[in-house]
Amino acid sequence: MVGVACYEMNIGECYFSTKEGYDFLKQEMVEYAETELSKRSSDQYSLDVRVYDYEEELIKLLVQKEYHKTYSEPIRVYNYVSGFSTRTLPEGFTFITLENENDLRKINDVLWRGFNHGDEPDDDLDSRLLMQSGPHFRKDLTAIIKAPNGEYACFAGMWVDGMNDFAYLEPLATAPRYRSLGLATVAVTELMKRTEQLGATYCFGGAPDFYPKIGFETACHREMWSKTW
Repeated sequence: MVGVACYEMNIGECYFSTKEGYDFLKQEMVEYAETELSKRSSDQYSLDVRVYDYEEELIKLLVQKEYHKTYSEPIRVYNYVSGFSTRTLPEGFTFITLENENDLRKINDVLWRGFNHGDEPDDDLDSRLLMQSGPHFRKDLTAIIKAPNGEYACFAGMWVDGMNDFAYLEPLATAPRYRSLGLATVAVTELMKRTEQLGATYCFGGAPDFYPKIGFETACHREMWSKTW
C-alpha cells in the first residue's frame, strides 16, 4: 500500500497520505475523492481537503482545481529534549489516573463543561465507554485532577505511537470553575514524563494558546481547502 484517500468522520471531507516518492499519485487521488468522497446537497457537490502547509505541490494542484483555503490551524509539538519544568498542584487537589478511579459520570461532567457545552451535562455515558475501548487506550496514561470536593476538575488523555515514538494528547479539558489554577499544565507535564519513559521523544498538542505558554512550538499548519460545484 503506497497511498490512502479517506475521510475521518463524515463524507465530504478527505485526507491524502502517500509513502515517500509517491506524491505523484495525489492528482489521481483528488479526482477519486471528488467522485467518491464528496458530499451532495440538493444539486451541488462539495469537498473539504485537509492538507499541511508544507505540501506545496498538492496545494498548487488544489488551486488549479479551484479550491480555496477556508481554515488553518497550528500543529503544536513539545520536544522532550527541552526537559520538563516542575509543576505543583494547589492545596487539596490530587493527580490520579483511571487505574485509581474511573467514574464515567464524573468524566462526562468534566468533559461536557470543559468543552463549554453548558452547565447541565447529558447522560451519554456510552460515548465515554467507547473512548476507553480504543485499541491503544491506556488507563495509566489517562489523568484526572481531582478537586478537594471530589469533583473531576481536569481530564487529560494521552496516547503513544510506539512505531514512530511520539505521544498524542487527546482530549484535554478543565471545568470552567477550576481554570487558571495550573491544573492542565500539571496533568500534561506528568503524562509527557510518563510517555518519555515509554520511548516517546515528542508530543502533539492542540491549537489553543495554552500550548505555547507551556513550551509547545508550532511545527507547521494544518489547512482545509474547499470546493463546491
